[in-house]
Amino acid sequence: MKIGIVGLPNVWKSTLFNALTKSYAAPAENFPFCTIEPNVGIVNVKDKRLERLSKMSNTQKIVYAAIEFVDIAGLVKGASQGEGLGNKFLSHIREVDAIVQVLRHFKDTDVVHVEGAVDPMRDVEIINTELILSDLEQIERVLPNIQKRSRIAANKDDVKLADALARIQKVLQEGKIAHVLRNDLSNEEWKLIKPYNFLTMKPFVYAINISQDDIWSSGEIQKEFEEKLHSPVSIVCAKLESEMMDFDGEEKQDFIKELLAIDNIAHIPTLDDLISLAYNKVGLMYYFTTGEKESRAWAIPIWSTAPQAAWAIHTDFERGFIKAEVVKYTDLLAHGSWTKAKEKGLVRLEGKEYVVQDGDVMIFKFNV
Repeated sequence: MKIGIVGLPNVWKSTLFNALTKSYAAPAENFPFCTIEPNVGIVNVKDKRLERLSKMSNTQKIVYAAIEFVDIAGLVKGASQGEGLGNKFLSHIREVDAIVQVLRHFKDTDVVHVEGAVDPMRDVEIINTELILSDLEQIERVLPNIQKRSRIAANKDDVKLADALARIQKVLQEGKIAHVLRNDLSNEEWKLIKPYNFLTMKPFVYAINISQDDIWSSGEIQKEFEEKLHSPVSIVCAKLESEMMDFDGEEKQDFIKELLAIDNIAHIPTLDDLISLAYNKVGLMYYFTTGEKESRAWAIPIWSTAPQAAWAIHTDFERGFIKAEVVKYTDLLAHGSWTKAKEKGLVRLEGKEYVVQDGDVMIFKFNV
């Protein structure tokens, strides 16, 4: 899965990308369009459950689930009409599965805002308007021919596609992103519109980039923007994260503990919060396998059946699927071993119809 990092110029998207990927791959100078071509990085989705399973199993190796982040050049007002990087920028967004929209909350007179002043909600409107206009232009180009085809040939697929596109067009004309229709479209309609890859139909996550001085009030800021945006929100401090880039895991934890003590707060938002939120938003979850050699998180779409989950390991596992041994993460950890959980009757045998739950620990039985 690819997650695109999107925002206006000078909101510190590239700094955030570098911190996410623990690299200096993206140029992060203080001027608009320092990023031209997208930068791509693979990021581990840290999960303490996997770490606890690894400790229980005395594992030699931990393999986290991963997600691909793409740092995309800054968007400006008029991009749908060719301003800034225009259509090139929008084509890069079409290639991702979900969007993390970075909104600048921090104030810094040394970092010029392209709109003259910091206003996150205005920035949301600029970005979403350009995405909406781009989708509208696409629909207006293709819909008349599809409607004509549906009337002449009475093809069922064309009739359904024309209806779905008309509904999306209406929502866009109202100034809303098409994602609001996500739960109203049938699976068949989803398949029909998928080739159009609408920008505003992608899942959105908003990352509010705050200053270090605002960390103490990050909870209030998150609540404020969740209410304003009616969407998932993660608080980030790209500047602080960039300062911690070269710390190892223990150094970072010690540094965060010091900040917590100094500022007397319960939680400091970190990039792990953003990564987990983005991962969940694209409709993924994971199950675990654990043993002495390896403990691993396997990424699968939500609502996957046991054979589909087995496919994540190897296609042979799905093809020759017989049964799956399944135990809840909490039950396994509470009893300390697979054997003890089995003795307590907590390990279940599940068949092909079983829908895997997030955090299941599994062993597959198959025959090819």
